[in-house]
Amino acid sequence: MTSHLFCFGLGYTGQALAQPSIAAGWRVSGTCRSANRAEALQRQGINAVVFDGQRAMSDAGGALAGATHLLVSIPPDEAGDPVLRLHGADLEAVAGSLRWIGYLSTIGVYGDCGGAWIDETREPHPATAENRRRLEAEQAWLAFGAGIGVPAHVFRLPGIYGPGAGRNVIDMLETGRARRIVKAGQVFNRIHVTDLAGVLAASMARPDPGRIYNVADDEPTPGDEVVAFAAELIGVEPPVAEPIEVADLSPFARHFYAECKRVRNERIKRELGFAPLYPTYREGLRAIIAAG
Repeated sequence: MTSHLFCFGLGYTGQALAQPSIAAGWRVSGTCRSANRAEALQRQGINAVVFDGQRAMSDAGGALAGATHLLVSIPPDEAGDPVLRLHGADLEAVAGSLRWIGYLSTIGVYGDCGGAWIDETREPHPATAENRRRLEAEQAWLAFGAGIGVPAHVFRLPGIYGPGAGRNVIDMLETGRARRIVKAGQVFNRIHVTDLAGVLAASMARPDPGRIYNVADDEPTPGDEVVAFAAELIGVEPPVAEPIEVADLSPFARHFYAECKRVRNERIKRELGFAPLYPTYREGLRAIIAAG
């Protein structure tokens, strides 16, 4: 049987996984939020259907028929996970073909860890309503997979970067949107989108029902250092450093700086045999420049 990847939410990560899957002979389909976007994805060889998370997609049975691998990247809303709410029964109907489920979550479910190194054994303490809903959605997907006898997995993600407009600090510098906020002791975790897709593919090859994975590179780093490094790479002056105490930040951005953790990635290496192409932001940013 031909492998069929279905992505609920064909965004940046879904497309990064879709392209090598298509190259390997897989059938790839999934959802997006508009007809125009669906047409663009169709031109890439992806069978895309419209799903906005509020109403069920049309002909769900046909779209999901033969799906062997399911990736879910749509965030939960106040009513819970929209995919399970609107299409749980449709997924149960194709359980016989499904071999793997992956749910994309966030390291935000851990809450603030005071800069400590953490792994998947760290008990989550989400500090926001959004992250509490994420944790609930994780649990719902793991339970759903167990209930239909399909290996389900959770991938807790940090900031994702890679090639493309608005997807990396080089683009932000070139468009004048980069800021260099400085907070003593603050670090952020990140993952290149190609490495994230590699982790997902490795998990597909080695299903482990109920497993949770942190997906991050090897080096949590202060954001201002990454901006300064990128500025040096492209030969521009970095933005003026702004101490966090006086920086004009939105409430959302300020909360982003209120949490600090260093995420360990040993599990994806040990259990999935994963070796990152971009172990730190340095390799990742250099590759983006090399690719033009």
